[in-house]
Amino acid sequence: MTMTLAIVGRPNVGKSTLFNRLVGKRLALVDDQPGVTRDLREGPGKLADLRFTVIDTAGLEEATDDSLQGRMRKLTERAVDMADVCLFMIDARAGVTPTDEIFADILRKRADHVLLAANKGEGAAADAGVLEAFSLGLGEPIRLSAEHGEGLTDLYAQLQPLADLFAEKNAQEDPETDVSVDEEDTDEVPQPTASKPLQVAVVGRPNAGKSTLINRIIGEDRLLTGPEAGITRDAISLRTDWDGTPMRIFDTAGMRKRAKVQEKLEKLSVSDGLRAVKFAEVVVVLLDAAIPFEQQDLRIADLAEREGRAVVIAINKWDVEDDKQAKLKELKESFERLLPQLKGAPLVTVSAKTGRGLDRLHGAILRAYDVWNRRVPTAALNRWLTGMLEQHPPPAPQGKRIKLRYMTQAKTRPPGFVVMCSHPDKVPESYNRYLVNGLRLDFDMPGTPIRLFMRGQSDANPYKGRKKAGPSKLRKHTEGRRS
Repeated sequence: MTMTLAIVGRPNVGKSTLFNRLVGKRLALVDDQPGVTRDLREGPGKLADLRFTVIDTAGLEEATDDSLQGRMRKLTERAVDMADVCLFMIDARAGVTPTDEIFADILRKRADHVLLAANKGEGAAADAGVLEAFSLGLGEPIRLSAEHGEGLTDLYAQLQPLADLFAEKNAQEDPETDVSVDEEDTDEVPQPTASKPLQVAVVGRPNAGKSTLINRIIGEDRLLTGPEAGITRDAISLRTDWDGTPMRIFDTAGMRKRAKVQEKLEKLSVSDGLRAVKFAEVVVVLLDAAIPFEQQDLRIADLAEREGRAVVIAINKWDVEDDKQAKLKELKESFERLLPQLKGAPLVTVSAKTGRGLDRLHGAILRAYDVWNRRVPTAALNRWLTGMLEQHPPPAPQGKRIKLRYMTQAKTRPPGFVVMCSHPDKVPESYNRYLVNGLRLDFDMPGTPIRLFMRGQSDANPYKGRKKAGPSKLRKHTEGRRS
């Protein structure tokens, strides 16, 4: 991606429709009601051979108070400051409104590169509005129909020269997972850099305090927060440097039980949050101290484990908890009982409101990332396997003992191990768990998902009993091939 393009304008002019068309997916929520988009929404855009980052924004409104609309307007102004290019959209059928004129003036002052688009430009009804757009003083308007895909060639013509100006911007890459291990590669854990930041998703139920926590981490009010539950509807990613660690943090919509998800908007939000888990390296499951470990929290944590991501459990709103010691003991017992597959994962208490415990959370995220990248030498693994077999030999189905011959680590991110054995299909799940729990304990890999694969290796020598071909046989064979 060569540049960042922010789509801005009044509510309901079609910003999210164009965003979805440029990213080629229904990533942003779209509805007939105005004001659906509430946060900044990023996605990889594509237009012919151009590649760029698109930011969908909340509708610019004139509200300047602390209402939801006022906070949405502040966020959009931040998007303008973040972007390389702003695409200012108006509704061609409605013509230029006084609000459009106010925000055209703001954009002239705040943005270096502004393109003007008259959307909903299909048909004669839009002719007057397109002509009126010249009065905004932002150059010739691009006549678009985001819904029908018209005018994209003209948009490309205006973006293409600007793309050359920002060609040195690094592409945003998905995290590397299931990385193959080379025996000779003794490199340490890859350290996050500005070009490859540590990718962290913050997930949890509505109103657990996810956006407040991220604002506290980055030190500014970048995400929309408030007492209303479920304000965040999209998964938003933000780059930051947290105590010297470059990070890309995903804030996600709160995930509720499916039966409670009624609105069309919220149904789309939940799948959006699940997708953010797949883009992360470390997943922070944020719980409310007053109502921790509800069924939905357990599902989210389990999803992160199944996707092979490092997991940190953070208990928020700890500042209002009275009996902290008793509560912490109860939480730890519940965690071990309800999420045995994440045994040993960090459990950290925080207060997003006051900032207490954020240093511990930072340390827990780095430790989880370190374990996620853990490598174990083959010699150490096989010594360990011998001891595990002596302590508890594998079962003998139908009187035939399963032989586990040797073991090696095949992957990291998360750690994956291969055991060569006879009858791999007969190794019971309980014995797999015995080995995984042993790996977790003996090689200090708490909390991270561990993958264990049984591969077949027969006792028989494949060459045993086969006669060596003599010279006469070889001669006959080659002569036959020549003929």
